Amino acid sequence: MKPNLLLKDNRGFSLIEIMVVMIIIGLLASFIGPQLFGKLGKAKQTTAKAQIEMLMTALDAYRLDVDKYPSQQEGLEALVRDPGESDWTGPYLAKAKIPLDPWKHPYLYRNPGQTGEVEISSLGKDNKEGGEGEDADVNSWE
Repeated sequence: MKPNLLLKDNRGFSLIEIMVVMIIIGLLASFIGPQLFGKLGKAKQTTAKAQIEMLMTALDAYRLDVDKYPSQQEGLEALVRDPGESDWTGPYLAKAKIPLDPWKHPYLYRNPGQTGEVEISSLGKDNKEGGEGEDADVNSWE
């Protein structure tokens, strides 16, 4: 009589083996997770810089048509809605709306600026001036 080989090979994992695998997965996640979240903050800073450059390009196009930048009161909305200028040929943004910064706050527009004719800024994640890392301000003049 032959022993039943199916019963011998049909074993599952023991509780100890499953726990060891779970501990290994937990350790890997604890090392990799913080690195991934650090890159997310840097990606948001990079996105804010790219959006500010896009807005500055749209402001330059507005200025070419109207011969001046939008006033402080008109703000960035002048890029998507005619502020009553006869030479306005906008909207100057592809989606015809002003984007929020990556942290869902509106960009700050200043005319006149302190470092140039106009300035655009994002106050970072904390929405306060100054800060470091993801809380750092992103400015058009930097």
